[in-house]
Amino acid sequence: MPELQNANIYGDANHTGLKNAVHTAPRRLKVEDVVDGTVVSIKKSALYVDLGIHGVGIIYGAEFIQARDVIKKINVGDSIKAKVIEGENENGHVELSLKEAKQAAMWSDAEEAIKSKTVFDLVIKEANKGGLILDWQGVAGFLPASQLKSENYPRVMDGDKDKILRELKKLIGKRISVCVIGAMPKEGKLIFSEKDVDGKEKTEVVGKYTIGDEVEGKITGVVEFGAFVELEDGLEGLIHISEMSWSLIDDPKTLFKVGDKVKARIIEVKDGKVSLSVKALIINPWLEAEKKFKKGDIVKGAVIKFNKHGALVSIDAGVAGLVHISEFGNEDKMKEALSLGKVYDFAITFFDPKEQRMTLTYISK
Repeated sequence: MPELQNANIYGDANHTGLKNAVHTAPRRLKVEDVVDGTVVSIKKSALYVDLGIHGVGIIYGAEFIQARDVIKKINVGDSIKAKVIEGENENGHVELSLKEAKQAAMWSDAEEAIKSKTVFDLVIKEANKGGLILDWQGVAGFLPASQLKSENYPRVMDGDKDKILRELKKLIGKRISVCVIGAMPKEGKLIFSEKDVDGKEKTEVVGKYTIGDEVEGKITGVVEFGAFVELEDGLEGLIHISEMSWSLIDDPKTLFKVGDKVKARIIEVKDGKVSLSVKALIINPWLEAEKKFKKGDIVKGAVIKFNKHGALVSIDAGVAGLVHISEFGNEDKMKEALSLGKVYDFAITFFDPKEQRMTLTYISK
C-alpha cells in the first residue's frame, strides 16, 4: 500500500490551497456512487483524483492493477469517471474503481438502449444449444434462439438439440442486427433479440392485425413453450403451448414441426407482438361435456398423466379431471393401482364446465 498521508499527490506547491480545501470539505459520497473527477497525480502504483467538494479519490492496489491498460492512456488533467468502493479509508481518501465505473456505465447504457430500442450490429462470438453469444462493450450477452428471425432460426425437423447447435454454430462470425431486451446487472445478464429491430416498420405491419382475426401461416420454430408462426415477411406470432389444443400437451413437437402450415386466431396484439390460438378455432369440448356429464356420474376414463397432486384422467376428448393422490396414500400406491394409458371406472365428484374443472374418484374393482 502506498504511503498516502505524506505523498505529494499534486506535484508542486501551487496546489497547496486546493489540497487543504479538499481535505477540509465535507464528504457525502456513498459506496456504489459513480463520480466525475480530475486526475491530479499518477504514481507507480496509485492514481489520485480531485473530486472537488468530496475530497481526493485514489485508485490503487488490485483496482490499479486491473485498470493498468486504461491508466496507461490517462494523463494528469484528464477527466474520468470512477465508482466509489469505500467512502473514506484510514488515510482520508475515497477509494475508487475504474473497472467498476466502466461496468456501471455499461449497464446504464444498456437500460437506455432498451428504452430507446437502439439497434446494434454485433458479431456472433459463440453458440450453445439455447442460442448465441454476442459481445457488447466487453460483456457477453445472450441471444436466445427463440429471439432469432425466421431466416436465422435453426430449421431442425425433429427438434434435436445437437442438430440445433450445429445449425447455430454456422452463424458464428456473422454480423447481426439486434436490440437489448433485458439487462440484469446483479446477475451479469444481458439479453438480445433480433426480432425487435424493425422499429416503426414492424409496428405498422403489426397494426394490420386485430384480435379475432383468423390467420394462416407457416411454423418457423418449435420450442418447449410453444411454436412460432410466420404470418408475413418480418412478422411472427406465437402459439403458446396452452393455446395449441384443448387436450393436455406436454411437448409442442408432438403437434407441430418446422414448415407446417397452420390456421389460428389472433388472441392478443401487444407491444408489437402477436399471440395466436389454435384451440380458439375448435369448439370448446367442455361445452359439449356439459350436455353429457354431471356430478355423480360413473364414467370410463384413461389415465394421461401423473403429477404431484395425483392422476389426470381424460373422460372425453379435451376433457380431463384429477384423481387426488390422497385417495391412494402415496405416489407408489397410486401407480400400483393406475397405469398410464389404461382405462378405468371413475365417479365424477366435482364438475364445473364453465371453469373447465373436474375431480374424480377411482372405483376399484
